[in-house]
Amino acid sequence: MSSAAVAELRQASTIRERCANILRAVGEGRSDHFTLDRAKLADAAQRVEQVTRQHYPDLRIPYHSRWRHFEAGGIDRKAELDARLAGLDAAAQAHAHIDLTVVSVLLDAGAGASWRYLEAESGQAFGRSEGLGVASFRGFMQGLFSSDPSQPLRVDAAALLRLDAATLAAMFQVRDDNPLVGLEGRTLLLRRLGEAMQVQHASFGAVGRPGALFDRLALKSHQAPLGAPQLLQALLDTLSGIWLAGNELDGLPLGDCWRHPLAGGSGPSAGWVPFHKLSQWLCYSLLEPFAWAGVPVARLDGLTGLPEYRNGGLLLDSGVIVPRDAGFSSRRHTTGDEAIVEWRALTVALIDELAPLVRQRLGKTAAEMPLACILEGGTWAAGRAMARDLRDGSPPLAIDSDGTVF
Repeated sequence: MSSAAVAELRQASTIRERCANILRAVGEGRSDHFTLDRAKLADAAQRVEQVTRQHYPDLRIPYHSRWRHFEAGGIDRKAELDARLAGLDAAAQAHAHIDLTVVSVLLDAGAGASWRYLEAESGQAFGRSEGLGVASFRGFMQGLFSSDPSQPLRVDAAALLRLDAATLAAMFQVRDDNPLVGLEGRTLLLRRLGEAMQVQHASFGAVGRPGALFDRLALKSHQAPLGAPQLLQALLDTLSGIWLAGNELDGLPLGDCWRHPLAGGSGPSAGWVPFHKLSQWLCYSLLEPFAWAGVPVARLDGLTGLPEYRNGGLLLDSGVIVPRDAGFSSRRHTTGDEAIVEWRALTVALIDELAPLVRQRLGKTAAEMPLACILEGGTWAAGRAMARDLRDGSPPLAIDSDGTVF
């Protein structure tokens, strides 16, 4: 079953368009929740420049990607994985890289401030996104997501369908004194991934592996270059049903897509704002695995900035986005709250305004420094640094999370 309205909400261009509509309305003073101080964008750009130069003095900035977290602690874990994949052809190695990327990204939502993962192999402890990345890498290397002991370095539907919260808790070293936010939600998300792959043989093969998407998309890339928006759409067309948000249109799941009165649009999709944050994060994280396999992805800036704690936190903490209510940051919110949808939409649209200011400060063109590099250099890192300077590293607002959006 297909729906033109749902298809529209699965396009990266619609994310940008609807978020720009909300930005315009807020700028015109039509919001109950926020005002804007665009003069502070220059300050935010300066912060991003400083953090970028600190982390990447040579300005050779990699993509914003889950693969950066696999490098936590200065360890080249990809080399460890590739040593075990040696002897396999490029497609088989791509399948493993993509399997790992997908399962790790789906496990990557806010962990909470107190959770830590101690990596036995390095003796180092990691928190937040790095900890989640390293823990999921180790789980993958141990064959936790494979149903075939003879092929441990894969993710398949059968293994995900038998996954339970206790198994994930053990992988993440969850204890009473080491709590992880959203453990049940993460477990359910992986089980739903297993269910989706089990029934979509054309996309995920008879076994049901995320990496099987590579075969279909690589084949299409021989006819025309694979663009990032097309990669995102392929992910949304096959995986939208796994998300826990429960948002639907025409009987079809929308995933990370929410109503807002200033969203605009026309027809049945009017009033909906798509974000697809984890799906876009997955897209960014798949750029390298596809390129390693000889299928470079084009049109990277067709994707948007990611509307989450770090990018959105940078804009709040920098004073670009100004809450009308002084108590806004002290209250707890939910993902579907109108103010949170609006803040996320402003984040997407304002990152587009911030990006050229950052490039100008760094002396880079858009081709030399696509949005995927600005996020990494970058806005995400600057948002984290501000949170650390102003608080204990916590974001500027608290959102009740099921572990699948925030």
